[in-house]
Amino acid sequence: MACNVKGTAFITGGGSGIGKSTAIALAQNGLSAVTLVDMNVPLLEKTRDELRAQFPSLAVEILEVNVANEESVESAVQKTVQRFGRVDIGINCAGISGIPTPTAEMSLVEWQKVIDVNQTGVWLCQRALIRQMLKQDSRGFREGRGVIVNVSSMFGVSGPPGPFSIPHYTAAKHAVVGLTKMDAKAYSRQGIRINAICPGFVDTPIIKEQIESGSMNPAFEMTPVGRPAQVEEISDALLFLSSPMSSYMCGAALVVDGGYTV
Repeated sequence: MACNVKGTAFITGGGSGIGKSTAIALAQNGLSAVTLVDMNVPLLEKTRDELRAQFPSLAVEILEVNVANEESVESAVQKTVQRFGRVDIGINCAGISGIPTPTAEMSLVEWQKVIDVNQTGVWLCQRALIRQMLKQDSRGFREGRGVIVNVSSMFGVSGPPGPFSIPHYTAAKHAVVGLTKMDAKAYSRQGIRINAICPGFVDTPIIKEQIESGSMNPAFEMTPVGRPAQVEEISDALLFLSSPMSSYMCGAALVVDGGYTV
């Protein structure tokens, strides 16, 4: 079976990075419509224009959404359904890294900011997507009523080394894996398939700055492949989890980290 996808996708964090790359990968493999949500409107507009130029038949909706806000999330899913009729693929990619701080020195405000986006935000989006997908007809046992993929992290299945003091990020990403497993079991027999992906270091502007400064060198030395992932290497894995190719995967946390957690 080819790695083809159909219908409409809803992608948070869709303005750039993994979210944008995933939209491109899905469009290259049959997607007909996509809603991209993000807080950065200029990035959303740029990505929309690039997608329209590259894929003229792809319908693109962009929405400014705060994933930590219940009304904002519910409204975004409703607007997607109003325009496209249903949501077949949900990619919960939005997240923030937060300020690296040891627990003993971290404020509640900084802790809560990361938890609100990376944990509660994923739950709010997943809840809205599940509620919509339960209303939809199934498209067969390999596609079902819909597919959800949550973007966790390799630090959602392991603890970072000492120099990386990110307890808020680590806790939230572990929670995403737990939420994925819980709801995958709860809704799989109702035709909704839910999995997570756990990326390692990805070649993004922030990582590039750290590479140039030399601060990331010890981390790459701990990664067997010796380099960060290209963003397309993560979006290809997301494409697989979104497609019928992964139809027998349920509640999985697919680690794509260059061997870091081995």
